[in-house]
Amino acid sequence: MYIKGVGMTKFNYSQKPWWRFAFDAAIEALEDAKMKISDIDAIVLSTVSSAAGGEHQTHKISLVSDLFKTNVPIIETPSVCSGGGLALWTANHLNLKNVLVVAGEKLVDNRSEVTVDWILSAAERDIEQTEGMIFPVQNALVAQQYMRKYGATEDDLALIAFKNHENAVLNPKAYYYKRPVSLEKIKNSAIIASPFRLFDCSLSVNGGAAAILSQEKTDIEIIGSGFATDYLLTFGRQILTHFKATRLAAQQAYKQAGIKPEQIDVAEVHDAFTSVELFSYEDLGFAEIGKGKDLIRTGMVNLNGKLPVNVSGGLKAKGHPISATGLAQIYEITNQLRGKCKERQVKNNPKIGLCHNIGGAGGSVIVHILKKS
Repeated sequence: MYIKGVGMTKFNYSQKPWWRFAFDAAIEALEDAKMKISDIDAIVLSTVSSAAGGEHQTHKISLVSDLFKTNVPIIETPSVCSGGGLALWTANHLNLKNVLVVAGEKLVDNRSEVTVDWILSAAERDIEQTEGMIFPVQNALVAQQYMRKYGATEDDLALIAFKNHENAVLNPKAYYYKRPVSLEKIKNSAIIASPFRLFDCSLSVNGGAAAILSQEKTDIEIIGSGFATDYLLTFGRQILTHFKATRLAAQQAYKQAGIKPEQIDVAEVHDAFTSVELFSYEDLGFAEIGKGKDLIRTGMVNLNGKLPVNVSGGLKAKGHPISATGLAQIYEITNQLRGKCKERQVKNNPKIGLCHNIGGAGGSVIVHILKKS
């Protein structure tokens, strides 16, 4: 299918219900596509905010029907942090003319203990979390194994954080817009779970994002769409230093698109932690195994590099509103391919872009490849 319109709210701590973020993003996408809600044949929704005690409403598809005054089929695709990507994957497989894909989250203005418990429910509780393996610890242990095996350093992680913060400063919809963070501040920030410091961890925010998919040819085509899952137990998997689901989803997407990784011009990679962006360079085929550190050391993945990654600021500095993240990546890549990103516009006249969205600690992964027609 083709992308006809995209929309996204600013990512921040605004005190709105989740559905307001979703609604505002959807209206922007409709305006971008020059369409009305009556032109839409189905809606695919992703949000998990009400599970965190947000609005005391579990019948979310009916609520969305009420918001848009429509009676079309509405499908909900909860998949924690990969919910937005999965919503797009689902819509791309529907045999319908026009589909609205939308996600919205109110995450950070709930009571902290409720939100933390809700986020933790996306991982294994009885074995791993009882031993203290919450998400930063899970990912830190994976990072430790990777760094010991391949020689990456904390300085490499700091460079990734710095790159993404520099990009977010140029993105009006990012939390860190016009709020630069120095490399020194990143390197000296508080230790969260070694090797992670505060600025190695993605930023929880509220926000929404949306896209309209159409069978009608537009300027942006989805040429590859891959989806794979992996075991819930992080350390029960076959590979400890990488996410197998990313490799499988990427292989599917590249095969469908009929291209190789080196043909990607710009990418949005799921940097829930800086180490995840680092080894995802390898899982996505941008570097050989163990060589991902060379991409950040040489500046290849910087805004002015050969393969700019996370020019939006990424989850790290744009912000990570759970379900909305995957669609925010689609928003960024679509606008990069259209040449609409102004100060942060990639200068190599990008034709092909990739979006990489992860749920949990590598438990579900969606990879989309977009091409400028």
